[in-house]
Amino acid sequence: MSSVIVGRTGPFSGQSVVLGTAALRFGRKSDNDVIIVSTSASRLHAEIVVEDDTFVLHDRNSRNGTYVNERRITRHPLAPGDVIRIGDETFLFETQEALETVMDLSQLDVPRPTALANPSALRVTIAGGGPVGLAFALMLENALQGRVFITVYEGRWVKNGTTVTWKDETLGNVRRQQVVTIQSRQYLALTEEMQSALFDEGRNFSEMWPVGPDSVEGRPPRNIRIAYVEDKLLELANSKSAIRLVPKRFDPSEHEHRVANDHVLAICDGGRSRTREHYADRFGAADASIYSLDGEHLQDVVLGLRVKSPLTDQMSVLLTVSQNRFLLNSLRGEGFLNMRLTREETKAVIGIDPVRQVFEECIAARPCVMARHEDNEFVCPTHGTLFLPALLRGSHLWKRIREGLKLFGVAEDDLSAITSFRLDMVQRPRFTAQLTRSTATTPGTYGFLLGDAANAIHFWPGRGLNSGLASAVSLARSLSRTWQGRPLRDADFIRHEAAMSMLQYRHKSRAWNAMVTTDEQGATRAIKDIIARSMEQAESPVAAMAQANVSEAAGSEAEAEAKAERPDLDALLERMRAIRDRLETRLPGMPSDEELREHLATLAPSTLRTLQESGAWDTLIVGGEEADIDLFYQADAPIYAPRPADPRVAGPDSGPQGPVALDRA
Repeated sequence: MSSVIVGRTGPFSGQSVVLGTAALRFGRKSDNDVIIVSTSASRLHAEIVVEDDTFVLHDRNSRNGTYVNERRITRHPLAPGDVIRIGDETFLFETQEALETVMDLSQLDVPRPTALANPSALRVTIAGGGPVGLAFALMLENALQGRVFITVYEGRWVKNGTTVTWKDETLGNVRRQQVVTIQSRQYLALTEEMQSALFDEGRNFSEMWPVGPDSVEGRPPRNIRIAYVEDKLLELANSKSAIRLVPKRFDPSEHEHRVANDHVLAICDGGRSRTREHYADRFGAADASIYSLDGEHLQDVVLGLRVKSPLTDQMSVLLTVSQNRFLLNSLRGEGFLNMRLTREETKAVIGIDPVRQVFEECIAARPCVMARHEDNEFVCPTHGTLFLPALLRGSHLWKRIREGLKLFGVAEDDLSAITSFRLDMVQRPRFTAQLTRSTATTPGTYGFLLGDAANAIHFWPGRGLNSGLASAVSLARSLSRTWQGRPLRDADFIRHEAAMSMLQYRHKSRAWNAMVTTDEQGATRAIKDIIARSMEQAESPVAAMAQANVSEAAGSEAEAEAKAERPDLDALLERMRAIRDRLETRLPGMPSDEELREHLATLAPSTLRTLQESGAWDTLIVGGEEADIDLFYQADAPIYAPRPADPRVAGPDSGPQGPVALDRA
């Protein structure tokens, strides 16, 4: 008889963990099995261990104590019905069999009665209910109506009456307010119902980027918040009887029996997918060497600054694509200003616990979102830490953050939150694998990597969600064409595997060129290292002395001459003019030379040097022909046929010479 820990109150509410031989740890630190959001919890607060076939709860010298049935304990052998309290969160210890008699079916790992009534239906489990997992579920349900039953697991959900909703900050889930750009090639591939849910209310998206090579039917990309996409897709999924939503994280070791009885396991639980790693021997080892320089696997760390910018979309686009230090992705001015960090700056991304006076890396490691409170403090709601650079007003990193705000006209009071992203890529050998073979009682299960679990992509050139949606569209099409009620085969997924390989090549090759550039000698260098070198040069004693001389000249007859000698400003202006000339026919209302010069002149010389040295987005490499999975699903089209000319992107502006701004996502 198995035993279970079930969350009763707090962020873990409705989720359960089946206890085994391994210890189950509770605490505030992110590497615990059950993360306690309450600030009254210790980093490792308590754990359950097996002693003589009995589950025993131990308090691990916590500051505020561990309670069982409201009695403080240091060691307690657990009995069915015991209620554990840590801070404000409570958990029930019970046998799994007893729980099945009292819990809602949606909380349990059991099939719906309707699923059992149709044994010829395709049975699908989805690990991860983000935008990609939900989009796949909805498209497959639409394509195989009445012939599919889908179960979706997501630990960031909570049961709310008869529906499942996203947890909010009070339950330990900080919603993703980042703005993403979805290309028309992707959003037009969604069902009409999904398109209507996402885009019928015009105020929830904008079209700030012009039409480009990935634009279908002349429709431009659309900027939209990830949280809004998640809300609308989950709302739709709640209305589908063939889709069962389970508000708990998918645990592959706990659900091996379920996986063996399903036809499909779609792995959509992110770039650091635990489910994918559980089946690593099936999918093969990823290769990091292809995205390495001088033997080092290249990685970028980016600060995400939630801001409100008063600039026009035209100015924001021009400022973004003309350099590689800052990137603004916004919805009518509100969004995230992303700042690429140098190696030294990365070391400064740290929080401090004001109570214990110790440094914490929650913003760098998890990452957490630190929201602005009074006195310029940015506070992590999960760990109670403060963003250290904001407290040290004279720190190099904070000064450079302020320069980024100035570049996009953001008042310091309009910086409302800070987070970070750690970005790298690997090459995956395959995206489809047989997890279990068919037997007399099991159908044989195929696993598929989708979204970031398949292709975690550096977002600078913007293809992460687009690649994820394309992978979901491809698998839904492949399964809907293939499913005939018989066991699946490798050969059924040739088209899907080819589509995934094409997406990986196109989007990761584009993303790699957002991480590196080639210098005058033909050597490949990391952009973050070029930024670091430019700052060293701009902040050297010689440069500082030259700037001091310019300052002394202010107000004299030499002032005009001193201002005129700003080569970095002039180089930036020349670059922006060239980009503007390519964009202005498709994005009217571009700023004039005078407006650009007046805006850039407010920046520090060291910032101008960094922006100029970082280079513009590489329009030749990042632009060009797009990955179009329709190629593999055209009626009667041979898989290896050469790509025909696409009239949807034909015309004088459709080639690789088009500006990189056309490729935002």
